[in-house]
Amino acid sequence: MASFGFSSNFSLVENRGRDAVDLRTLVAASKPLAHSLGLLKLNPGSKSWSLRAACSREVGTARAASEAATAVAVDDGVVREKERDGVLRVGVICGGPSAERGISMNSARSVIDHIQGEDLHVSCYYIDCDLNAYAISTAQVYSNTPADFDFKLESLAQGFRSLSDFAAHLAASVDIVFPVIHGQFGEDGGIQELLERYNIPFVGTGSSECCQAFDKYQASLELSKHGFVTVPSFLVQGCEANEAELEKWFERNQLDPMSGKVVVKPARAGSSIGVTVAYGTADSLKKASEIISEGIDEKVIVELFLEGGNEFTAIVLDVGSGFDSHPVALLPTEVELQFHGNVDVREKDAIFNYRRKYLPTQQVAYHTPPRFPVDVIEDIRKGASLLFKQLGLRDFARIDGWLLPSKHLSSSKEVFGVTDYGTIVFTDINLISGMEQTSFLFQQASKVGFSHSNILRSIINHACLRFPDLASHKDLSGHLPRVDNSSKLAGTSRKLEKRRKIFIIFGGNTSERQVSLMSGTNVWLNLQAFDDLEVIPCLLAPSNQHSLGTVVNGEDFQLSSWAVWSLPYSLVLRHTTEEVLAACAEAIEPSRAALTSLLRKQVMSDLMEGLRKQKWFSGFDIADELPVKYSMEQWILHAKEVQATVFIAVHGGIGEDGTLQSLLENEGVPYTGPGVMASRTCMDKVSTSLSLSNLANLGVLTIKKEVWSKKDLLNVPILDVWQDVISKLQCESICIKPARDGCSTGVARLRCPEDLKVYIKALEEGLLLIPPNSFSKAHGMIEMPNPPPEFLIFEPFIETDEIIMSSKSKNENASHFMWEGRSRWVEITVGVIGKRGSMHSLSPSITVKETGDILSLEEKFQGGTGINLTPPPVSIMSDEALGRCKQRIEVIANTLHLEGFSRIDAFVNVDTGEVLIIEVNTVPGMTPSTVLIHQVILTVLDS
Repeated sequence: MASFGFSSNFSLVENRGRDAVDLRTLVAASKPLAHSLGLLKLNPGSKSWSLRAACSREVGTARAASEAATAVAVDDGVVREKERDGVLRVGVICGGPSAERGISMNSARSVIDHIQGEDLHVSCYYIDCDLNAYAISTAQVYSNTPADFDFKLESLAQGFRSLSDFAAHLAASVDIVFPVIHGQFGEDGGIQELLERYNIPFVGTGSSECCQAFDKYQASLELSKHGFVTVPSFLVQGCEANEAELEKWFERNQLDPMSGKVVVKPARAGSSIGVTVAYGTADSLKKASEIISEGIDEKVIVELFLEGGNEFTAIVLDVGSGFDSHPVALLPTEVELQFHGNVDVREKDAIFNYRRKYLPTQQVAYHTPPRFPVDVIEDIRKGASLLFKQLGLRDFARIDGWLLPSKHLSSSKEVFGVTDYGTIVFTDINLISGMEQTSFLFQQASKVGFSHSNILRSIINHACLRFPDLASHKDLSGHLPRVDNSSKLAGTSRKLEKRRKIFIIFGGNTSERQVSLMSGTNVWLNLQAFDDLEVIPCLLAPSNQHSLGTVVNGEDFQLSSWAVWSLPYSLVLRHTTEEVLAACAEAIEPSRAALTSLLRKQVMSDLMEGLRKQKWFSGFDIADELPVKYSMEQWILHAKEVQATVFIAVHGGIGEDGTLQSLLENEGVPYTGPGVMASRTCMDKVSTSLSLSNLANLGVLTIKKEVWSKKDLLNVPILDVWQDVISKLQCESICIKPARDGCSTGVARLRCPEDLKVYIKALEEGLLLIPPNSFSKAHGMIEMPNPPPEFLIFEPFIETDEIIMSSKSKNENASHFMWEGRSRWVEITVGVIGKRGSMHSLSPSITVKETGDILSLEEKFQGGTGINLTPPPVSIMSDEALGRCKQRIEVIANTLHLEGFSRIDAFVNVDTGEVLIIEVNTVPGMTPSTVLIHQVILTVLDS
């Protein structure tokens, strides 16, 4: 068998009755990952993704070279300022000082993925929390969070001495700037004012208009002046907290000063940060004071809690010419908060906060278009467009609001927003809407015919019209990546038949199904850009939609229990698998389908009034199609018939325990990842440990385990369980986790019988989460498996030393992280890739917990959260120890008969490189921020 190597003809799958699957299909969950390996035939528009040139730079040690090549987009400290004939140079700026800086990274990553082309070159820039500007490589944008590289910026990125120097550089190096900074400095007019001062063209609204619209209090006053219904509010500014005046405001609005329910939020901190619910004047002032003292904002708004209303959000796109505004609102989205199981009564007063907005959970569902009367939807669109124009906004924006029962905020019919069905009130204006892959921008755009690339390039083209030097620039729309408009599994044209078919399957019914949706969506969006691939997204779901949450594994598996939906473009871009299924049901329901089609045609007609005048617009590229439902058996036979390769992105359950692999293998359908036996072994954490138990002499260690059934845990006295576990494990602190679930849910540290009691109660009641600080020591939110697992594992809790990150240091030579190194153990996650028997370890990442003792669901899978140090800094782990660690990781992978690609989580001794295995994921997360992308890039640069 050939040894592992990166070469253009490299194939990773041993012939085991399946067709060969090349590396692109296995690991190309994103273009930068695939391109960095040098294994993909580059799209004509993606030549700038090649990273191999960076390897020639001499930066000391191999590891320093790889870090520098990844972090810096400059040659010898000077960014190339080369004119490109016919190529528009776009500078994407992300980061910023707000708490949304991680989300800004996600947005920038998505923008770069979808606008890069032969006619458009992207340069990346990053603003840190102290408003220092840096030129970074596009590869660095694929870090999980700014903290992954903040501490390396001074030595490994091109820094600018001042924002003035940065602006001067932009004026010479780019044609137009696309700011993707959310919150402060991005939406408050800060970056816009800088660009205006240096006459640098940019996408989006001007500085003075941003300043006014971003301030919620000032925006509300302006809306009221223009005849819109607004929410009554009270301003708390700085230390001026007049409780008597606030009490009068409560009374004027018929609220009890002791317990009246209100929303308290920063006036200038975006739509999610710091927003909370308060009860009465004292609680309101307390929470306002906390917002001010935490440095979120000096201006805080107290406003009515809108009871019984329906929240919505609408993207507005300007399709006018130059400064001639012609805003058109797309199909709005209704935001529905959902509550499951037993919840605290005040949880039902919850708001659409940061966590609900950016992490896919069942606590929120989106409906596009809203479930409102057609007249109301049209009024929302009309009002959002009118507001956009009256406030002087440009290019695009997102406007949030509520549809309230008629009795709320009643006013005369002459005020805009009062309808026979209720009152429409606009509450928040987002000047730079989030642009993550499944954001409202892309959800709503795809509903009316825009792909990701088409909508982003349309926004850039429109911005160019304002600047004479760019208005006649070669249009960008003619270079859109090919997008399949068909959801059918079998291609019909000869051209389609020549392309290799990839069925990407995601979803399932385990507690990780939402992460699976994120992974599958990411793989689909990135692979579809390749002209020789026909990529079809497929959702795995129970044949009975209502059986979601009923686990069917292994010997209990029944083929008839499952269905696979082939999805059209717009239906993939949903928040949860439940939403996708509901959207599928809606799409094939005649009356709902007719309504959506009617609204879609109306929006497209409104858009074309302006777009038909634009030479650069070449048309919509997403067709209005229906999903197709198959039985599992039909779907597999289709895959066989059209010679498709199945990319498995189903986390946990039948996607990871060998069941799906066995079904495909029986029909000779090629698939990604390890085979049947390896999948079964790794899914069961006890079996994994047993398979590795004889490797201690090679430096591979396992953790002792005790397995209990849920039934016994519910029936045996808590104290007896605790005493039995700690005596057998010989420890005082234990880790509990599901025996056969994925890696992210139901994992907790227990220090005493009372902690165990809380956990068992959560199992018994089927809770979806254990709230923060429910145990004897402070901890973060713990997502629980749904349904509860039948078997659980107890292990000794492994102590690692806390790593504290800092974004700056007064001493330029000082490290930007602190690690005392007492225990000498750190937690790592590392990808492995290759053929069976010759697996190769990628560059490990040290995982840093931000709160508590266990990595949260967000820290593992949600971009913009969690910290991963890739590779481990030399100050923590020497090159020699790192090398020994990677060798042992490869021993683990080969002993378990892994192939294709997988991820191994472990503890490693920083001195010896000994590895203490935690678990192996044969279907690792392939979300946009997965550390595997960064690890592959670094591994290639090291080679």
